Amino acid sequence: MPRVSRAETERNRAAIEDASSKLIRERGLSVSVADLMRAAGLTHGGFYGHFQSKDELAAIACANAFAESAKRWKKRVANAEDREAARAALVKGYLSARNRSAPGTGCPLPALAVDVARQGRDKPIGPAFNAGLEALIGILASAQPSTLDHETRRADALAQIATMVGAMVLARATDGLPVSDELLASACEHLLGPEPRDHGPVAPS
Repeated sequence: MPRVSRAETERNRAAIEDASSKLIRERGLSVSVADLMRAAGLTHGGFYGHFQSKDELAAIACANAFAESAKRWKKRVANAEDREAARAALVKGYLSARNRSAPGTGCPLPALAVDVARQGRDKPIGPAFNAGLEALIGILASAQPSTLDHETRRADALAQIATMVGAMVLARATDGLPVSDELLASACEHLLGPEPRDHGPVAPS
């Protein structure tokens, strides 16, 4: 049997990580190793040549998912004309119908929060999830008014991200019903006011 090159090994590992990052956001941490490998286009038997356990891969996939979200959030902030516009872009992008319909490429917070809470404290996904959450809180805090002190900006960001994630969890659970759109619209209005300034189209979170 021909020996697999280092480059091919690295490509296979990247394929597993990419597929897993998407699949765990779509289906949660209960997804099987066989399903993860199938999604990557590889056989089940090759899994342990790359990772020691499913828990290790879940933590890596979670970290990668947060990195994707952080990159999008930072881009929105960088492209905004001021902090108010940055916060509006973050909120409106997050609380969108498009984001609701694309959990596999969206923020891991609404997709994984419940599953992570059910994991033991010794599981490696916990630190990955917490680090990702802190990164997003920091970005959202940077979009708060500059007149506020650090503690207040963080406190406001915590309340805002909790509202955004909670609304998205419920909106996804009721997708297809009128209340789903109502949840997104009401949360957005609560965070930005009844007539937020139009900052143009935004990409999904």
